[in-house]
Amino acid sequence: MSEPSWWQRMADAGRRSAGVFLRDVGHGLLEVSHNVLALVGLLVLAAIVFTFSRADLRSATEQRMYDWLQARNTARNAPAETDFVAMPDDPDAGNLARALAMDPAALNRQQAVVTTWLSRRYRVAPEPVARLVQEAWHVGQRAQLDPTLILAIVAIESSFNPFAQSPVGAQGLMQVMTGVHNQKYEAFGGKLTAFDPVTNLRVGVQVLKECISRAGGLEAGLRFYVGAGNQEEDGGYAGKVLAEQRHLLRVAAGQSVPVTVPNAVMTAANNAQALSVAPGAVTPLAPALPASMPAASLPVHPDAPGPSAAAEPAVGRAQVALAS
Repeated sequence: MSEPSWWQRMADAGRRSAGVFLRDVGHGLLEVSHNVLALVGLLVLAAIVFTFSRADLRSATEQRMYDWLQARNTARNAPAETDFVAMPDDPDAGNLARALAMDPAALNRQQAVVTTWLSRRYRVAPEPVARLVQEAWHVGQRAQLDPTLILAIVAIESSFNPFAQSPVGAQGLMQVMTGVHNQKYEAFGGKLTAFDPVTNLRVGVQVLKECISRAGGLEAGLRFYVGAGNQEEDGGYAGKVLAEQRHLLRVAAGQSVPVTVPNAVMTAANNAQALSVAPGAVTPLAPALPASMPAASLPVHPDAPGPSAAAEPAVGRAQVALAS
């Protein structure tokens, strides 16, 4: 075999030199990378040790990480532009529904028949009425007031319209002067909760209880509630409330009462008989206030059920006086 030519020898030498150079460079880069990674690891370890040795730095770091994760989660779960037409996927939506309405079948017999009667009489849905009836029984027990009295006031004041408002600013189911009793609403979230039916009922019961305590009796307390505490005539307000309560007592006792029956006050004898209807038939959840009603002094007022327009200006005077 002949000797390779000089240019072949030079090419082989060049390839060997290039290979050696590349291997050396590769080994060098690998060593540098190892050293850099080791240095970075040491720096990270030192930073972690330093951070966790300082409670303030650790807390700040955790908060920044939490905020970052929350921002990413919010961006990922942001609703589409058309999501507003769908039902809200809100865990509080069910709680809100349960707070404003309930199935009348979940009530006891007395509450259920009262709910049905009020729903038909005032032409409102039975489910929200059932929730208010349940609340009247609950709050009445705590306030030592008969629940039928509370419901009778709601009926006469607003006809179960939670958004009712009088010319003098009485608002909601029980026509409470929101501007006067705004402090009572603070515990529920502010004066705008006056239009929440349950909240308005609870605050209204507080005002009613104060009126009765200050006046010294039920009928006088009702006159005080409507602003006629220092007057001989209350426009028939107390008579309408007590007449409506008598209807509710009879309904709760299982008697048949037409939903069109007017709020006319009976004679003293018939009134006493109505208030003592079926002893023991109505389950008392609060002391029986009807026994303390002075029937003979009740004025005759045969108007149909509904908000007392004549009493509206007086409501403001009563509740202003109570707050003073």
